[in-house]
Amino acid sequence: MKQALVDDTEDVSLDFGNEEELAFRKAKIRHPLATFFHLFFRVSAIVTYVCCDWFSRSFVGCFVTVLLLLSFDFWSVKNVTGRLMVGLRWWNQIDEDGKSHWIFEARKASPNQTAATEAEARIFWLGLIICPLIWIVFFFSTLFSLKLKWLALVIAGISLQAANLYGYILCKMGGESDISKVAASFLSQTVFQTASPGDFQKPGLEGLEIHKH
Repeated sequence: MKQALVDDTEDVSLDFGNEEELAFRKAKIRHPLATFFHLFFRVSAIVTYVCCDWFSRSFVGCFVTVLLLLSFDFWSVKNVTGRLMVGLRWWNQIDEDGKSHWIFEARKASPNQTAATEAEARIFWLGLIICPLIWIVFFFSTLFSLKLKWLALVIAGISLQAANLYGYILCKMGGESDISKVAASFLSQTVFQTASPGDFQKPGLEGLEIHKH
């Protein structure tokens, strides 16, 4: 009787490893430095643009400072933070015939690599979406207030940040060229649903090349 009881419970195992890993992914930020710089340059550019009249009367100095911050943000998001925080990278290249090619890469899941967390993914996409919208608001406020000397800087801000947003959306959606389908699918996955880290790791995108029409 005693032996039978041991046999019945012999194959029962309690594995808390997966639950602990899931909780860790939801709660922790594994790349704090990349997360900081993902927001630092773009937020600094916005704050400097809004407050530059208070700090300095030099239009050229403010213009150059904001433009440098936008350029640093574009480079760091495109080449560093996207790769570390969501496992995605994109770039555009021109071939010998003068044709433009969009190239997308996604990090393959590997036990030796540090996976992105849900907190990092949310910070990455929210920062990527909200800041271009703020620059669009600046564009209309510049037009309505007739401060046309700032218009070129605002357009540069929209262009640089929208380029990263567009590239990463295409990368996440697998290179879908129909922008309406991309927007609908992206919003359904990113805004209306809770994304998991696996959504940002698409091994099928590795080395994917798409022609720009």
